[in-house]
Amino acid sequence: MRRAIAGVLGVMLGVAALTAAGAAKAPAHKTAPGCAAIAFRPLPAGAADGEQQAGMYKSRYARIELHAEVKQGEPTDYFVVASGKRLSAAPATLPEAAVSCAAAKKMPKPESPASSCTGQRFTVIVAHAGDERLALLYGLDGGSWRFCSAGLF
Repeated sequence: MRRAIAGVLGVMLGVAALTAAGAAKAPAHKTAPGCAAIAFRPLPAGAADGEQQAGMYKSRYARIELHAEVKQGEPTDYFVVASGKRLSAAPATLPEAAVSCAAAKKMPKPESPASSCTGQRFTVIVAHAGDERLALLYGLDGGSWRFCSAGLF
């Protein structure tokens, strides 16, 4: 009986000590990652004409969607929407943070954007450059990744 009481008291003291240690630590404030890659699939053939959502990614930092313009059941151009708005134009020369992030994610250097974006798969690279957040859209076309567009959000 004494052993049982001693065991119960030991467990209670252990739980109390762990609870006190956990309460003493302040929760760490996490910041958004400096570089991320998000993969999307294309729309299936036969979608209704107009603007259609191909995929969505949501985190505590942003909501990123891949949309496509569809004509005659086929997607003709993909683009990125962040927090409900189409991305604003990126600066003429992208910051070094965006270029190095694309290289870190094994994507080609973002040079001149394509006139329209199509492909079998898509990747959105999200890079933080100071207070700016940039999204770079890449499409897998035939077996090679192609830079489609970039924008601020």
